[in-house]
Amino acid sequence: MSKAEIGLIGLGVMGSNLALNIAEKGYPVAVYNRTTSRTGAFFENAHGLRENVVPCSTLEELVAQIKPPRPIILMVQAGKAVDEQIAALRGLLSKDDIIIDAGNANFRDTIRRFEEMAGSGLTFIGMGVSGGEEGARHGPSIMVGGKQEAYQRVEKILTSIAARFEGEPCCAWLGEGGAGHFVKTIHNGIEYADMQMIAEIYGILRDGFGMEAGDIGALFAKWNEGRLNSYLVEITAEVLKTQDADTMRPIVDVILDRAGQKGTGRWSAIEAQMMGVPATAIESAVAARSLSAEKTLRRAASAAYGKPNKPDATTPDAAFIDDLELALFAGKIAAYAQGFAVMGEASAEFKWNLPMPTIARIWRAGCIIRSQFLGTLAQSFEADAEAENLLLIKDFVGMMQEAQPSLRRIVAHAALGGLPVPALSAALGYFDSFRQARGTANLIQAQRDFFGAHGFERIDREGEDFHGPWALVS
Repeated sequence: MSKAEIGLIGLGVMGSNLALNIAEKGYPVAVYNRTTSRTGAFFENAHGLRENVVPCSTLEELVAQIKPPRPIILMVQAGKAVDEQIAALRGLLSKDDIIIDAGNANFRDTIRRFEEMAGSGLTFIGMGVSGGEEGARHGPSIMVGGKQEAYQRVEKILTSIAARFEGEPCCAWLGEGGAGHFVKTIHNGIEYADMQMIAEIYGILRDGFGMEAGDIGALFAKWNEGRLNSYLVEITAEVLKTQDADTMRPIVDVILDRAGQKGTGRWSAIEAQMMGVPATAIESAVAARSLSAEKTLRRAASAAYGKPNKPDATTPDAAFIDDLELALFAGKIAAYAQGFAVMGEASAEFKWNLPMPTIARIWRAGCIIRSQFLGTLAQSFEADAEAENLLLIKDFVGMMQEAQPSLRRIVAHAALGGLPVPALSAALGYFDSFRQARGTANLIQAQRDFFGAHGFERIDREGEDFHGPWALVS
């Protein structure tokens, strides 16, 4: 007789922890991994939870062990592996069974999979899961896309395993099709920007003032008690204060300065470009990771051009420290404004009707970008649901008015000292361009008309097919 409430395929780090989370919440879970030995090892190590774990050695056994209609979570590598797993399951599943892709899928692949499964009798869900290893085990933020009735059939399990903020589960249905995976993609883009800006502040203190990692960590710990309270600032403080057991140096000082990326941040930048929505802080963070990978080239450039100016002899004063805190806060606001603007455009384009306050609320716990900031963001969107950009909401106008002078001073200081701050600079450039009622694109339109006869609009007449006098003489 079937024993499991749900199935899970893929017992890597994330899959194993999610399965343990499900079992711990009282739901028997059938598990399968292509490598049978990993399934056995997972079961042996599921101390105290084995009664809710059903190890399976074949897909046929997995399907047989789940009570119909069967929900099965896929925690396999994004891309081809997901398609192969779906193909292997389709011949084994029955009408109304649910395949849930919980990996970091490209939302366009998710939309394609919905289309390919149409008429099959099977149900598909694209589900974004954020929180890393710890979140998967003890409560992630869960972003669900698909038919609402499909979500309702698994809602009890998903809300049980999700993180909680003040008792409210950080899990929600966000829209049809690829909505869940798209929101997760933009979450990761904001995460990239947040991490990059934190690293830039660290770089100013390390390279501009010669501060030790532990002292910088203490500063981040202090900031975590105020407006910058967040998971990323919290772990930054911990990382900077941690010593390497082999060298007894700060561990951050022995880590190679080459950052990896798995695609979601890049996808967020690509989608922003495709939709014509500026997301410059996110784009610059993605580019910074790509440039970090060019270690050999950077060494050659350092030899050719020399290092930045020598660190200041004195430690930064209190006013400068305050500016750093506010600059990081302003950059964070700009990154969120860009991310939510991209989601707003996608919501209209794909007819998802994304619930912005709900997205902010389910990011308050469990996910990597969780912070006290998100509570204010959710309340602001609820108070002004028609706002086209976060920077136009009253609360955030006040915050940016206070913080943007500090961002301006920090970017200027870094530029004069030869210290790279691409994400903070991009955030400032975005803000200044955003608030400029009359920009400089009139010159660009004149240039386009000069060399390509593209035409332009005038400020004093209706229509858009005007040409300059150069068209008469060329």
